Amino acid sequence: MTFALASLARTLAATALLCGGAIFADTAHAAAAPLTPHPVKLDDGRSFSLNLPANLEIMPVVQGLKRVRFFARSPDGRVFVTDMQNLSDNKLGRVYALDGWDEKTERYSKVSVYLDKQRNPNSVAFHTDAAGQSWLYLANTDKLLRYRYRSGDLKPSSEPEVLASFPDYGLSYKYGGWHLTRTLAFGDGKLYVSVGSSCNACVEKEDVRAAILQMNPDGSQRRIYARGLRNAVGLLYRDGKLYATNQGSDHLGDQKPDETMFVVNDGADYGWPYCYYSNGKVAADPKFPRKSGCASAPKTFAYFPSHASALGLAWFPSSDKGQLSDEFVVALHGASKLALNHGYRLVRVKADGRSGGDLITGFLADGKVLGRPCDVLHTGRDSFLFTDDKSGVIYRVRPKR
Repeated sequence: MTFALASLARTLAATALLCGGAIFADTAHAAAAPLTPHPVKLDDGRSFSLNLPANLEIMPVVQGLKRVRFFARSPDGRVFVTDMQNLSDNKLGRVYALDGWDEKTERYSKVSVYLDKQRNPNSVAFHTDAAGQSWLYLANTDKLLRYRYRSGDLKPSSEPEVLASFPDYGLSYKYGGWHLTRTLAFGDGKLYVSVGSSCNACVEKEDVRAAILQMNPDGSQRRIYARGLRNAVGLLYRDGKLYATNQGSDHLGDQKPDETMFVVNDGADYGWPYCYYSNGKVAADPKFPRKSGCASAPKTFAYFPSHASALGLAWFPSSDKGQLSDEFVVALHGASKLALNHGYRLVRVKADGRSGGDLITGFLADGKVLGRPCDVLHTGRDSFLFTDDKSGVIYRVRPKR
């Protein structure tokens, strides 16, 4: 599956969708709406337009954050979000609690620092145990923490428990990528944690890297659930399946490898660094040959343009009965090489992995980066929040009134 450039998508979306190089009618939904400019004005004085369907609206609802990253909803219905501060390895990260949604102003009236002085906190999650105790889980670069959680807490109600530690050393960004982030997801009573590679492409010495771990909520029975995933930053558990977005290596040129999305299977090896995906098909990396080859590498669920940096994703259930029902919305953070024009948008993926096309574009305009989408949180029928970790902004998208 490939995603068309925005100009082509707008031309074709009214009657067809682009998938796998072929155009086909969308029989699951009405024809996708063309994207139209929507004005955005930020508190820092910047004004620009983002492109999305005319029957949706977009507005900034939280501003003034730093490197704002991934969402979680607490047992009492509050929204929590992480902030990694900047691109460096630091201990200035925060977790915010968003409270007091005002429907008239479409802003949160209170943004509280729930945790601070954290080491690159990328992901937060909640779980309630069999005894009825709720816990907040936080994934820092070097360790997995959990805190007792009580409804309405503005600060943790306990000292943290350390459930796991992770390798916290590696090459700096200028040498090809030490992945600082750890991402969390709960499913069927198990906790899943993704740990990125220590490098752009190498044979790891520690099996915890470039892998997804599975453990009990108390950290016990920890094991490798899947391996060969260079940097599976986006995790989502739905209907008994674990979905992950994954970022490919950077040494294979501008047009490969694909950025990928998988249904992650227990015990599977997704090939990195020996194998990569191009146009949805697996290929052997000439830099890392292996005798067993790449024929056994699992198929992709979906794939995206090279270096587009697929990150957070959300599922929109059929019960919504909206234009996004039975689809994923995936944030493509964007390629560092701006001339590629890969990413810098939110895209739609259907329940069977087919492309639904672009949903929001315009974060890269005339060679200027206006934002970088990171995570998506479903909030209702055709409604969601998403983070922009370049501008420190949380946006809301909803049906036009």
